[in-house]
Amino acid sequence: MNKYILLLIALLSSTAQFAQVVGSNHTEYTRADTLRGSLRPERSNFDVLKYHLKLKVEPEDQYISGSNTITFEVVDELSVMQLDLFSNMEIDSIIHQGVKLNYEREYNAVFIDLKEALGKGITDSIRFYYHGNPIVAENAPWDGGFVWSEDKDGNPWIGVAVQGTGASLWYPNKDHQSDEPEEARLDIAVPNGLMNVSNGRFVRETDLGNGFTEWSWEVTNPINNYNLILNIGNYSHFSDSYNELKLDYYVLPYNLEKAKIQFEEVKGMMACFYEKMGPYPFEEDGFKLVETPYLGMEHQSAVAYGNEYKKGYLGRDLSGTGIGLNWDYIIIHESGHEWYGNSITSRDIADMWIQEGFTSYTEAIYVECRWGKEKALEYLQGVRRGIGNKNTIIGDYGVNAEGSGDMYFKGANLLNTIRSIYDNDSLWWETLRNYTKTYKHQVITTQDTEAFFNDAIDTDLSPIFDQYLRNSALPVLQFKKDKGNIFYRWKADVTNFKMPVDVFINSKEIRLTPDKEWKKLENKKAKLDQIQLNELEFYVALQKL
Repeated sequence: MNKYILLLIALLSSTAQFAQVVGSNHTEYTRADTLRGSLRPERSNFDVLKYHLKLKVEPEDQYISGSNTITFEVVDELSVMQLDLFSNMEIDSIIHQGVKLNYEREYNAVFIDLKEALGKGITDSIRFYYHGNPIVAENAPWDGGFVWSEDKDGNPWIGVAVQGTGASLWYPNKDHQSDEPEEARLDIAVPNGLMNVSNGRFVRETDLGNGFTEWSWEVTNPINNYNLILNIGNYSHFSDSYNELKLDYYVLPYNLEKAKIQFEEVKGMMACFYEKMGPYPFEEDGFKLVETPYLGMEHQSAVAYGNEYKKGYLGRDLSGTGIGLNWDYIIIHESGHEWYGNSITSRDIADMWIQEGFTSYTEAIYVECRWGKEKALEYLQGVRRGIGNKNTIIGDYGVNAEGSGDMYFKGANLLNTIRSIYDNDSLWWETLRNYTKTYKHQVITTQDTEAFFNDAIDTDLSPIFDQYLRNSALPVLQFKKDKGNIFYRWKADVTNFKMPVDVFINSKEIRLTPDKEWKKLENKKAKLDQIQLNELEFYVALQKL
């Protein structure tokens, strides 16, 4: 046996205990889940610096081929490297310093024998050649894969959406959110007459002389694996700007005039987000909207747009209030991800609420900028109808498991509740801007987020985060009448839960500071049936016993 096989046996033995794990949401996890979701030395001992994808895309055969050159820095001695590539994709060769390397595949993981251990601090690269027919998405972006479509004129129209499923569905990479390349290059060859639009800045167009044209794009900022993208079609291009930020739009020719009208909303959105959250975090790479054959995705600096030039969410209002029909949901939500999800990224997808909860809150931010705070609060209350409160927002760590879909609108309403606890809008917006600036281009955890918002005020937010994120049920504000007096308390899963909350008594708003013990209401004139919760500002349940 060579040393790689010995290392692989040791790896399998040490992780056999993860062959089937039951998580907190009663999900059974497999060895494949662990390989994808956990960080072992084969992954954590190197830091990816750059991906350089050089691919040929053949629409007629739904086939891709080429290479990814992966530049990395060794952070601890590295003899076996784990990269990821879906098992249906064929590996041609893996080259390091001109030498073909041996490898073993297990599920979607590729364990590469580097022959000689690389020492800490070394910067090196490997080139990974591969080909195949990547998985086709049946209902992108809700499932991952390629979308091989045609526009109304019969031209190929191709996109990719792989969040959750994994970027290793179509190219080899370290498929874990904890590690983002500092930069990327995409050289994508497509049939003559078509265009490929990828992330970052356009570099050049090269006729390869074989019926294919290579479109080159360069990203100069850290980028999530699932955000690296290609968009292939017969695109028309037009551009605009917001201050110094270039705005580029790629749409199908017969939608050009509609797009020029619809995309005017981007400048107002940018003005709002710059004010409330801080500057666009990828100014060097520019901002693009690219029309896609699926609804949308937050692909960094090349946001996927498929909302059919309608207001709302394909013409529907997710809040049921009518407010959501005043603006284009996909433009606002997917662009909001540039700040939360793309710039600030959760280290483990179990903490995806950091991306989705904050981004769902940007919808309310935009409403507030355009139509005022009261409308924003109404919108947030309206989207609660999409919250189930059945499973926890945070998923299980180390097994590539997201939490409940409540991460979107419950996450947004948690942030609104915290804003209401602050009871100081100037401080709230200052804290949000500082959070966005402090963690710009960083990979963080829920604990980082909790600590940041906790440090800004005297109230301890820890039990509040704990209840909303790690428990499924809402805290219940209980009132009861006993011997002529009214008492109140919290009923919650978290031990020693306490949280300030605003209620109306005889139409007058007062702040209560309940905990889990019964407290007597000092207002002796209050009647139980006259007590109302400030539902717009606090997402809690109310119970009168």
